[in-house]
Amino acid sequence: MAVIVRFWAAARSAAGTTESEYDDAASLADLLAALADRHGPGLAKVLGVASYLVDSQPVGRRDPAGVAVPPGSVVEVLPPFAGG
Repeated sequence: MAVIVRFWAAARSAAGTTESEYDDAASLADLLAALADRHGPGLAKVLGVASYLVDSQPVGRRDPAGVAVPPGSVVEVLPPFAGG
């Protein structure tokens, strides 16, 4: 079962898609590296400032290397939002 990654706002624009699937990502750090490799430097820049949800749970300030993304997980990439 693949990990589903959903891109929002600027992440969607940088990735050029709303969603991607990955088969081999043991941790969020592995997944972020694969995302940057697949979608390029524009997305890599967004990933550096984005927040993440893994199965609806906020990652917060945890080290991405310590955040598991087991098969079947859904990861949401949430760039900073402007608002007022």
